[in-house]
Amino acid sequence: MNIILLGPPGAGKGTQSAGLVERHGMRQLSTGDMLRAAVKAGTPVGMRAKEVMERGELVSDEIVSDLIDAELASMAPATGAIFDGYPRTAAQADALDAILARNGRTLDHVIELEVNEDALVERITGRFSCGNCGALYHETANPPKVDGVCDICGSTEFKRRPDDNEETVRMRMQEYRAKTAPILPGYEARGIVTRVDGMAAIDTVAEEVDAILKG
Repeated sequence: MNIILLGPPGAGKGTQSAGLVERHGMRQLSTGDMLRAAVKAGTPVGMRAKEVMERGELVSDEIVSDLIDAELASMAPATGAIFDGYPRTAAQADALDAILARNGRTLDHVIELEVNEDALVERITGRFSCGNCGALYHETANPPKVDGVCDICGSTEFKRRPDDNEETVRMRMQEYRAKTAPILPGYEARGIVTRVDGMAAIDTVAEEVDAILKG
């Protein structure tokens, strides 16, 4: 089973991908994580990416596609793939079709996690983490049991991502609508798109995703 999880940043793609990995033994192919790993490992494509990033430029579609291609080639044929954060553009969608074909795979499902923009802003701007152990919290949805104290390790140091602010979230939503949403009609024509309410509870979303995969 090879699937794409689509949705703007904060829609829950990473959370749902982690659940699919745990429940079904699938492999999450997150381009950001793969880039960092390739650069750290010093692989040929990683060194190419490092040079680009050190120049302050965006990594090209070609490099990202080569990362995906190499990862799929290294996977057992029976292991399903979850594409998280890729494809982002029509060009990447075309490249993915070619990559899957080269590796003897087909795309089974495109699942879009739909969100309400205002609610998403509240979800993202309210999140923070423990500065010591990394445990995740939210001001209203999941605050520490004792205010200012981490439930897991007892630390009183917390941090927020610098880009977890309203301006950045709305800019990312705009970018998603402009660049990524336009790839959906092509997949819809193939009858493989399903939409899920990304604002629902995590377990509810997971159940709906599982139901889609079971067909």
